[in-house]
Amino acid sequence: MVNPILAHAAQTRPNATGRLLLSGLALALALAGCSKPVEKVEEIRPVRAIRMTPAATGTVAEFSGEIRARYESRLGFRVGGKIVQRKVDVGAVVKKGDVLMRLDPQDLQLAQTQANAALGAADSNLSLAKAELARYKELREKNFVSQAVLDAKETAYRSALATRDQAAAALRTQRNQTGYGNLVADVDGVVTGIDAETGQVVAAGTPVVRVAQLGEKEIVISIPEDQVDALRKVSDVSVRTWANPKQALPGKLRELSPVADTATRTYTARISIPNAPADVRLGMTAYVTFSAATATPMLKVPLTALVQNQGGSAVWVVEDGTVRLTPVQLAVPSGNDMLVASGISPGQTVVTAGVNLLKPGQKVTVLDAEPVAETKPGAQADNKAENKAENKAEAKADAKPGIAK
Repeated sequence: MVNPILAHAAQTRPNATGRLLLSGLALALALAGCSKPVEKVEEIRPVRAIRMTPAATGTVAEFSGEIRARYESRLGFRVGGKIVQRKVDVGAVVKKGDVLMRLDPQDLQLAQTQANAALGAADSNLSLAKAELARYKELREKNFVSQAVLDAKETAYRSALATRDQAAAALRTQRNQTGYGNLVADVDGVVTGIDAETGQVVAAGTPVVRVAQLGEKEIVISIPEDQVDALRKVSDVSVRTWANPKQALPGKLRELSPVADTATRTYTARISIPNAPADVRLGMTAYVTFSAATATPMLKVPLTALVQNQGGSAVWVVEDGTVRLTPVQLAVPSGNDMLVASGISPGQTVVTAGVNLLKPGQKVTVLDAEPVAETKPGAQADNKAENKAENKAEAKADAKPGIAK
């Protein structure tokens, strides 16, 4: 017999489950109907910008370089041999005639001994030829020998004399060669480099020591190819050293290479420093500045404001809260800025930071766009009076009970 209570529960359970599902579905549909679509907020990007103002500025370009001597010699032995002694180091100050290096003198001395022996043999032959010539002259005077025999003796004497002169010249040459075993400084200067060491065998003419003369100094810099023509005409050149940047020294463009370097594609320039002080030493880092005032006021933009657009330069101009990409024609550099020949007008606002993240028509907000307005003396006094009156009123209000601030 089936329990009627259990049968009733089995019949009512599916209905309760279905009601729960229907209630959940209805609730989900109600929530979906109440939700609103998310509105897309247009991005406003913060940038920094400056207002264009023409000014009479100077064409300024700065390059770093190294201070060198105007004359630097690469010295080498005039004979080949093995280096047995090095008497100087880099930075040593040398005088004219000081010995810098020595070669092994053994072979040179043997060659000199050989030349000296050859000269002795030539002297002996010359003495014999001279004595025979004198004796045959006496015989010829007595008609004991023919003239042909006397002529042969005279020829032998002249040959012995020439051989003796040749041997003497060879001895002098070999003595010079022996002396060339000592490499000496030909001018007063400082050693800037050592290219060979003791024990190394070098050929004649191989550079082994570099010596810079203690005279006029100059700075070697590299100029980009797009600035060569403009800087060639600049006469105002100043030099500052990294060790003493506050001291400006006059400079002069002495030499500009007509051929670009094959590796860097830049042109080597040499800036002379007449009457350089003693604290300007060889090897120091120096900065060369080219300055030339422009004939008319021009607009100037920082290098950070420039972007590349279709092979040319352009800037972002802010108009009514949006940016517009404007091509510009650049003139010449001025320090970390560039002078603009055309493309923008005075009064326009140009973005100087954040240029690589912008797109045409994008809304921007300019950071620190407007300078703080100056307060006039009269207005400042009025403000002080108003502040005093407000302070008195607040004090009275505080003194009366029941009056809230």
